[in-house]
Amino acid sequence: MSGDPEPEVRRLAEGAPLPDWVTRLDRQTFGEAWRGLAAHEALWVIPELAFARWSRVPAAGEAELLRIAVASEARGQGLGRAVLEACQRELAGEGLVHLFLEVRPTNLAAIRLYERCGWEPCGCRPRYYSDGEDALLFQRGGGAQG
Repeated sequence: MSGDPEPEVRRLAEGAPLPDWVTRLDRQTFGEAWRGLAAHEALWVIPELAFARWSRVPAAGEAELLRIAVASEARGQGLGRAVLEACQRELAGEGLVHLFLEVRPTNLAAIRLYERCGWEPCGCRPRYYSDGEDALLFQRGGGAQG
C-alpha cells in the first residue's frame, strides 16, 4: 500500500450490534458467523472490508485474537496488517500486552502476516479444528515487543 493513505480502522462501540457486513464476511471467511460481541470482546473494523475480533482479559494483561478477516476483493492491499497493527496499538494502550492466537498451519498468508507483525510461534493444539487439523499457537508481547 505504498503511497496510499492508511485505511481508517475504528473500534466498534461497546454494546453496539454487529454490522451485517461483519456477519456476512465472517460467514464467507470461516463458514459460519459468530453472534454478537460478549462483554469481554472488542471488534475493530475497516468498514465493509476487514475486521478483527478480540477477547480481552484486562486483569491478566492479555488478549486473544479470535478472528480476523479481509473481504476477498480487498486482499493483498495491506488491510489485514493495518487492522492488526491498529488493534495491537490500542490493546497495548489498555495494558493488554500479552497477545495470543491460534491459526491453521495451512493458512500460510495469515502466518506470514502474524510474523511480519511481531508474532512468534509458541505451541500447537493437536486436532483443534472440527475437521481434525491442528492449530499453531502464536504469541506477541511481554518484553521489548509489547
